[in-house]
Amino acid sequence: MEKARAGIQSVEVGFALLDVLARAGGPLMLRDLAAAADMNAAKAHRYLVSFQRLELVVQDAASTRYDLGPAALKLGLASLSRIDAVKLGRQRAALLTAQIGHTVALAVWGNHGPTMVHWEESAQSVAVSLRLGDVMPLLSSATGRCFAAYTSREAIAPLLERELRLARRARRADTPTRMSEVERLLQEVRRRGMARAVDSLLPGVAGFCAPVFDADGHLALGMVALGSAASFDAAWGGAVEQPLRQAAARLSRDLGYAGDSAP
Repeated sequence: MEKARAGIQSVEVGFALLDVLARAGGPLMLRDLAAAADMNAAKAHRYLVSFQRLELVVQDAASTRYDLGPAALKLGLASLSRIDAVKLGRQRAALLTAQIGHTVALAVWGNHGPTMVHWEESAQSVAVSLRLGDVMPLLSSATGRCFAAYTSREAIAPLLERELRLARRARRADTPTRMSEVERLLQEVRRRGMARAVDSLLPGVAGFCAPVFDADGHLALGMVALGSAASFDAAWGGAVEQPLRQAAARLSRDLGYAGDSAP
């Protein structure tokens, strides 16, 4: 049993080369690849010869640079095809709820807009009239603002026009009523990399929504944290925003997203 747990060290050592290539912006020379993997060039070359035979790595004959091969692509695509973003998100939601002490939810883009698909209540959950399957408004909710910022304008245009008409009638100071105001709001969401709403959807309720991206850079889901404005830290960089941002970024990486920030 102990031997099985020990594994094969040479496989782990060799994987460092594949990991470097996966993170690199393009093909690498042997010396650069070896240095980044913290091994000497001769040792790295032996691993690369085996990886080439397995088509995990290819070498350009003209430049002699190494890059990931077709077998690596096949493995990556197979892994991505089996990833369930919501399933992974549910696992992270429970951990995040325990960490921040507030309710965490997940939302995806449905036929009628951003739709709540999972709800992880905290011990000090605030009483809200939201339920699974509810569609969040684009202009007054953190969830809607997040999706509006990272979803194509064509997809949100009909919903946006309808909400603007309703907002003009209601004349609420915390909700945009003109397209120019919407543009400024969404630019702020993209600049922050996250959306925030305080008292705009429900009185006394504050929330953040962080985007989670897939391998193609598309918005896969929104990770939401919300609570009573009396106890919820709604400050940027605060006790809720930072853990939520980190959890969403980790989930994006697990879904194959390679970007350093929101696209």
